[in-house]
Amino acid sequence: MNLRIFVFLMLCHLTVYAQDPRLANQYYNDGEFEKALTLFQQLYQKNPSNDYYFKNYLNCLKALDRFDDAESLIKKEIQNRPKDCNLLVIYANLLAKIGQNEKAEKQYQLAIEKLPADVIVVHNLVSALIDGNRLDDAIKTYEKAERILKGIAHFNYQLADLYRKKGDVDKMLSYYMLALEDGSVNQLSIQNLLQVYLPKDKIANFQSMIFEKLEEKPDEPSLVELLQWSYIQNKDYPNALRQSKSMDRRMNEGGSRVMNIANIATNERDYKTAIDGYQYIKSLGPSGPYFMEATRQTLICRRKIIVENNQYTSADLISLETDYDNFRKEYSQNKLGASILIEYAELEARYLNNVSKAIEILLEVIKNPVLDLNTKARAKLDLGDYYLITGERWEASLLYSQVDKDFLEDETGELARFKNAKLSYFAGDFNWAQEQFDILKQATSRLISNDAIDMSVFILDNLNQDTLGLALTEYSKTELLIFQNQFQQALVRLDSILIDYPKNSLEDDVYYLQAKIYNYLQMRDSAIAKYSFIINNYKDGIRADNALYEMAQIYDYQLENKEKAKELYEKLFIEFSGSTLAVESRLRFRKLRGDEVQ
Repeated sequence: MNLRIFVFLMLCHLTVYAQDPRLANQYYNDGEFEKALTLFQQLYQKNPSNDYYFKNYLNCLKALDRFDDAESLIKKEIQNRPKDCNLLVIYANLLAKIGQNEKAEKQYQLAIEKLPADVIVVHNLVSALIDGNRLDDAIKTYEKAERILKGIAHFNYQLADLYRKKGDVDKMLSYYMLALEDGSVNQLSIQNLLQVYLPKDKIANFQSMIFEKLEEKPDEPSLVELLQWSYIQNKDYPNALRQSKSMDRRMNEGGSRVMNIANIATNERDYKTAIDGYQYIKSLGPSGPYFMEATRQTLICRRKIIVENNQYTSADLISLETDYDNFRKEYSQNKLGASILIEYAELEARYLNNVSKAIEILLEVIKNPVLDLNTKARAKLDLGDYYLITGERWEASLLYSQVDKDFLEDETGELARFKNAKLSYFAGDFNWAQEQFDILKQATSRLISNDAIDMSVFILDNLNQDTLGLALTEYSKTELLIFQNQFQQALVRLDSILIDYPKNSLEDDVYYLQAKIYNYLQMRDSAIAKYSFIINNYKDGIRADNALYEMAQIYDYQLENKEKAKELYEKLFIEFSGSTLAVESRLRFRKLRGDEVQ
C-alpha cells in the first residue's frame, strides 16, 4: 500500500513538473512576465544547461526592466561557459539596450574574435547578432568563418542574404554567384530569389557578373541558364533566344528550350523573335517533337503581325498566302492543322478579298471526318460569315442555327445566337434583334455579354429618338457593307447619313465607323483625327471610351509611340473608370510603365 501511495505521489509530481514549461510559455505569450519569470527561474535552476529556459528567463527579466538581474544572469552563464561566444553577443545586446554602447561594442568584437571553427556556433552567433540588428558584424562573422573553416563549410548564400537586407545589391549578386559556384544554392533558387529582389536597373550588373564567370567556365549550363533568364527579365527576347539556341545545340535538347522562349516572345507580341525561334525548330527537321507546332505558330505569328499591328504590304499578304497554301497541301487532313486552315480562310476572305477560296477551304475542313465538333463549329461560324459577305444571308443563318442547336448550353452556341441576332440587325429587324441581344446579356462569355449589352442599348437609344428607325436602318446597312469589305461604299454611305439625318443621335457612331475604316485601310492620320474629334466633341457619348482605346492601340502597336499610348490608356481608365475597357487599359498602361503584371 505504501508503495502505491509513493508511486501515485511521484506521478503527480512529474505531471505538475511537465506542465510547468507549458504554463510558463502561456504566461510568457500572454505578456504576464511576472508569473512567467517565476516559472522559468525555477525551470532554469533545475536545468541550468537548458539554453531555452535560460533565454526565456533572461527575456522575462528584460521585459520587466530588471536589467541588473539580467546582467548578473548573463555574467554567471559566461563564467560557466567561457567558450560560448554567443553569450558575449547576448551580453552586448543587453548593454546596448541600456545605453552602455562602448562596453557593448567591445563585447561584440570579443565574440567575433573568439569565434571557433564550429558551424553550429557560427550560425548561432550570427543569429544573435541579427537580433541586435548588427548586420555588419554578422557579415564579418561569416567572412571570418569562411577563412577559418577552410572549405569545410561555405556561407556565401547567407552573406548574399545579409547584403540583401542591407540593400547592397551588387554584393548580394556577387555572393549569390559564389554560392552557385560552391553548390550551396542552385540556379533555379537564385532565379526565384532574384525574381523578387533584383531591381530592373541592376540586371545589367548581374549580366556583367555572369559574363565574367562564363569567361572562366564557358560551358557551365547554370550560368547560361541564368544569363538567359536575365534577358527574359529585361524583356530582351532576341538575346534570350540566342542563348537558348546555343544551349539547345550544346545539350541536344530537340528544341524544347527554344520553343519556350519563342512562346514567351509570342505572348509579349515580339513576333519577329518568336518567328526566329520557330524557324530554328523547323530547321531541326520534321521528325522533331515540336516541328508541327512550330510550323503552326510561325503562321499564327505572321498572321498576328497583320491582324494586330495592321502593318503589311500586298507582298506580305501574298507571301503569307503562299505559306498557308503549302501548309494546306501537306496537312489539310491533319487534325492539328484545322485551326490553321480556318485562319487561312480568314486571310483569304478578310485581307485578300478571295471569299470563294475561303469558302472552299472551310468546306474542306467541315468535311474532314477526323475533326471534333468544336473545330467544325468554329469553321461553320466563319463559313456563315463568308456566305454573308457574298450576300447569301439564309445560308449564313442556317449555319449559325446549326451551331446553336449543337451547342445550346455552350459559349459556342451563344456566339452563334449573337451572330443570328446581328443578321436581324443588318436586315433592319431591330425589335427582334434587340430581344435576342437582351437574352444574350446573361451569356456566360463576358465578351459576348458585353457586346450584347452594347447592341441592346445602342438599338434602344436610337429607336427612342427615331421611332421609324430610318437613320438606324441606313447605319446598319452601312455596317453590313463594312462586314462585306466594301469600305469605299461604306464611307460614301456614312457621309450621306450625316447629310440626310443632321443632328441625329448616330453622329458619333458614324464618325467612329469612319475612323475604324480609315485605320483598317492604314490611313492612320485620318483615323486619329476622327477618334480625336469624337473624344473632344462627344465625351459623354457611348463611343468616347472606344475611340480613346482604339487611338491608344494605334500609337501603341502601329506607330510605336509608347509614351503617347501610355498617356491615352491612363486618360481612359481615369476619365472612363466605368468602361469595360478601363481594366484592360490599366493593365497595358502598367506594362508600358514597366510594372510587373501577372
